[in-house]
Amino acid sequence: MPTTLKEFTPREHDRIIEMAWEDRTPFEALLFQFNLREKDVIKIMRNTLKPSSFKRWRKRVNSGVSQKHLKKRNPDITRFKCSRQTAISGNRISKR
Repeated sequence: MPTTLKEFTPREHDRIIEMAWEDRTPFEALLFQFNLREKDVIKIMRNTLKPSSFKRWRKRVNSGVSQKHLKKRNPDITRFKCSRQTAISGNRISKR
């Protein structure tokens, strides 16, 4: 059974929101890292974001632009990190 929102630390909760906002991070990554299915992520986003922000996020996730679903993703994309993005350390992007 997936973890509930109450069991996450504030840092983990923030990371879940951040990963959900990122277009290149698929829901499968959230399932792997936090044991959260797509519907659980949607519940967290609905309870955390303002209604207008949630609607904007859902519209973007459901659009053809989003890469949130591995099955819909272009098979040429084999990673979720941008090629121009620098190394990530402790969930923070390193400064150049």
